[in-house]
This record gives sequence, structure tokens and C-alpha cells, in this order.
Amino acid sequence: MKPPYENTEGVIAQLSQEEGERNVATAICVQLAGRAIIRVVSRCEEAQDNCNLDLSECQLIQVPDAVYHLMRHTELKSCDLSSNVITKIPPKFAVKFSLITELNLSHNQISKLPDELAELQELERLDISHNTFISLPPVTYRIPQLKQLFANNNSIIDVDVERLKNAPSLEFIDLCDNTIPPKIYDLLKDLNSIKIELTPRQLEEWEDLTV
Repeated sequence: MKPPYENTEGVIAQLSQEEGERNVATAICVQLAGRAIIRVVSRCEEAQDNCNLDLSECQLIQVPDAVYHLMRHTELKSCDLSSNVITKIPPKFAVKFSLITELNLSHNQISKLPDELAELQELERLDISHNTFISLPPVTYRIPQLKQLFANNNSIIDVDVERLKNAPSLEFIDLCDNTIPPKIYDLLKDLNSIKIELTPRQLEEWEDLTV
């Protein structure tokens, strides 16, 4: 049997290589994170001038507390958080950005919205498309000035049609590319008070009398 120490140099070399690779990977991650932070700060500074906060494609998993701090003296009119990996919107969002008229949350991983969004008294346009909702968020029926709602490309199987019918200001809703059951689909089609976009429903075999 060979003495253990004969392989020591090879082991050390391998460990050094692995450690070097880890250090490089860490450095790349830090660099990417640094760029993302710089991007967020830069866009917050732009929003201080034009009152439109665009944080799309910033690799966000949530809205950083620093954003609320940077925006504390700015009356935002719109907020774009699209194309991130956000999973939830905190209740304090509505308090901090209470005057926004447009909110874009599309292309994230959100499945619920906080009830506090009903406090957005000026919000007229809300985009929650391309997320992971399985039901139309209850708060969307209660936002007082909401006129346009984009909820397409989710996995929505439940819509409270009665509450939708009584939404205070809603004029248009896009529900295309969802998995809405036939019964709810038919109720939505019969709703005349709101313009509703729906993907044409495929008939079940038992419904297709031509088969």
C-alpha cells in the first residue's frame, strides 16, 4: 500500500482548484448583485424626477426596503415591477405608494395580493399577467378606481362573477390563457357591464354534437 502522503500534493492541487472555482463563482455573484443594486438605485433616482418608478428586470425577489426609503419624498404615479422573480407584495406597499395610478406586476411568481391594495385610491390600471394566480384576487373587486385589469396567462380557475359584476369602476379585464371552468366561462361571457377578453373555449367531447 502506498503511503497516504504520496497523494497529498494532488489532493491539495484539487482542493485549491475547487476553492478557486468557488471564489470565482462568488465574485461573479457579488458582481451581478452589485450591478442589480446599482440599477435599482439609478432607477429610483430617475423616478424622483419623473414620478414613474421602473424596476423591471432588476432580479428582485421582493421590493427592497431601501426603495421605500429612497421614494419617501416622491409622489409616484406609476410603478413597474415586471419581469422579476417576486413572489409576494407586502401590505405596506399600498401605504408607501398610495397615489399610483398604474401598477405592473406581470412576469413574476405572485399567487396572492394583499387586501391592503384596496387602499390604492387612485389606481386605474393593474397588470398581474404571467404569474401563478389560481383565482382572481379578491382585492381586485374592491379597488375603487380600477378600470383596467390584465390577468391573462395565469392558472385561474376561479372568478367570483357576482363580485366582479359589482366592482366599482372596472371597465375591462383580460382573462385570456387561463384554465377557467365552463360554468364560470359562460357566466363571464354573459356579463355585459364589463368588457372581458377570453380565450375561445374548447368544447368537451360530450358537448360537441358533431362527433
